[in-house]
Amino acid sequence: MSLRAEINSALKQAMRDKDARRLSTLRLINAAIKDREIALRGSGEEESLGEADVLAILGKMVKQRQESARTYEEGGRLDLAARELEEIEVIEEFLPRKLDDKEVSAAIDAAVAEVGASSIRDMGKVMGALKARHTGQMDFGAVGSQVKARLAQG
Repeated sequence: MSLRAEINSALKQAMRDKDARRLSTLRLINAAIKDREIALRGSGEEESLGEADVLAILGKMVKQRQESARTYEEGGRLDLAARELEEIEVIEEFLPRKLDDKEVSAAIDAAVAEVGASSIRDMGKVMGALKARHTGQMDFGAVGSQVKARLAQG
């Protein structure tokens, strides 16, 4: 079953269960996907998004909610922070399992070998290979510094 089908199935189940919070989050996910499709249509690209595109949208949604939760906590609005964390839980149900540090390191080594990277100038190729294979499984912001360090070693 595709990721979009899973999301729609979960949305229908949330409606049947009358789970308002979950339903709201699932509707936000669908809206974000539709917004992205509309933007692509406007730029003349293909209309339908692939699994990697949907995973990227979900990853971005999680990051936005983490930032919001942090801001709410700093502002003393723990009720709003808790709501953001609940939304993160629902979104993460559709993301693949995060890789641990050893797996991330192995993935970086494999990507470096795959693209034949030999210097820091090849960082874009390595990051592209990692994103193609591991979208949603690692934080690419954090991985970028590891890739840079690995390429600096030569």
